[in-house]
Amino acid sequence: MGSLSDQPVMQEAADALTELGVEWEMDVVSAHRTPEKMVEYAKTARSRGLCAVVAGAGGAAHLPGMVASLTSLPVIGVPVKSSNSIDGWDSVLSILQMPAGVPVATVALNGAKNAGILAAQIAATADPALAARLDAYKEGLKEKVVVMSQELKKRSQ
Repeated sequence: MGSLSDQPVMQEAADALTELGVEWEMDVVSAHRTPEKMVEYAKTARSRGLCAVVAGAGGAAHLPGMVASLTSLPVIGVPVKSSNSIDGWDSVLSILQMPAGVPVATVALNGAKNAGILAAQIAATADPALAARLDAYKEGLKEKVVVMSQELKKRSQ
């Protein structure tokens, strides 16, 4: 994440990964204030065992794109609505509008939970046990909707 103020949003990615039994790491790496650290982080991500990078940033939100320019790992960008943001749109567009050859998968504004799930889905392409946990997670989502539907029917009677 670009700043410690992004941590409450980015924690949702960590929580989703934890729920799915996926190891993760978290750090503050600013594309603008610590560019050398960002380069080192991105260039060593694969050798540290990462299979994807979830990068959240607000404002100009260059972190996900810059990380993607430095690694061949999949990068998932989380636009964060920050105090200096234009209602979050600046972050969304900064992450979404990448040049050809430097893709960044982009989730919704403050959508770190989906970023964590997407990172797990990427990891699951090479991990059948994780794929099974994701299948169970998705089945749980279906069951929650069935329960909500039943609850709505009870309220309508």
